[in-house]
Amino acid sequence: MPEDSIDHIDFEELDQKAISKPLVTNIYTADPSAHVFDGKIYIYPSHDVDAGDAFDDLGSHFAMEDYHVISMDSIDSEAVDNGVALHVDDVAWAEKQMWAPDANEKDGKYYLFFPAKDYEGIFRIGVAIGDSPVGPFKAEPKAIEGSFSIDPAVYKDEDGEYYMYFGGIWGGQLQRWRTGEFNAEQPESPFAFIPEDDEPALCAKVAKLTPDLLEFAEEPKDVVILDENGEPLLSGDTDRRFFEAAWVYKHNGKYYFTYSTGDSHFICYAIGDSPYGPFTYGGKILEPVVGWTTHHSVCQVEGKWYLFYHDSSLSKGVTHLRSIKVAEIIHNNDGSIQTLKPYRD
Repeated sequence: MPEDSIDHIDFEELDQKAISKPLVTNIYTADPSAHVFDGKIYIYPSHDVDAGDAFDDLGSHFAMEDYHVISMDSIDSEAVDNGVALHVDDVAWAEKQMWAPDANEKDGKYYLFFPAKDYEGIFRIGVAIGDSPVGPFKAEPKAIEGSFSIDPAVYKDEDGEYYMYFGGIWGGQLQRWRTGEFNAEQPESPFAFIPEDDEPALCAKVAKLTPDLLEFAEEPKDVVILDENGEPLLSGDTDRRFFEAAWVYKHNGKYYFTYSTGDSHFICYAIGDSPYGPFTYGGKILEPVVGWTTHHSVCQVEGKWYLFYHDSSLSKGVTHLRSIKVAEIIHNNDGSIQTLKPYRD
């Protein structure tokens, strides 16, 4: 339900049809990365603000400048805003646009992974460390060497290895790295350097992290999504190809690579046998929400699986003022996922 179709929406009626309510209403939140640490749910979202920037396809109006951590004792309990966990002013290398983060835990320390634009206008990915899941976090003085683009998601595999998935096209700049170096030409265009419709789609990236979780242990690799014929999805296949918001989890021995299709507004999934893929397209997890963006995480809580996502219903459709939500998802016996509709008919 992208922004250009909101004029006719009765938001009171929409809220009654919604399958879930905003988890917090004191601030606007988006892009929720959810984890269970020591039996408690912690959500790491973006913190949306209205900075007055002009709307454009580069995402300039998404001018977020800090992170708050949301905690819940159980899936049905009140969600608590724990205040500012990290501010852009406390990150030496970052100038602006603290977009979708993630977090993970190792040896009693908590690591916040986040993208931001550096002082050259290039998105990089940084790390900040804290003693508590809710922060405060202290940022490393430099971004991860060799990092680029947006939407880091860090998956801890069963063997104790940690993998970072990242990337996003258009304003996320992934297409500017096709040659291995940043292409600064046509800076105002989010579409420059996107592959042609009949070419393979751009892929998210994955890299194993070093044991201290502060750097890439290897050169990032493509996360390839295959169609039903075993061929990579094409750039023009906008209902299925990757746009942004990578998230990986494991269910019944299979790796699920989940992601947003961006301009076609779906959350989709693909299934593989390795954290590196390749992954075969499986279907949609979530139909379009109100607001242009859609972004999510999947987390197991007490034996059930939940989709954490956002929409713009609380702000009555303002694309960059979003609210995080949660809904249960069901895996079928064959491993497929039952598609959720965010609003009942």
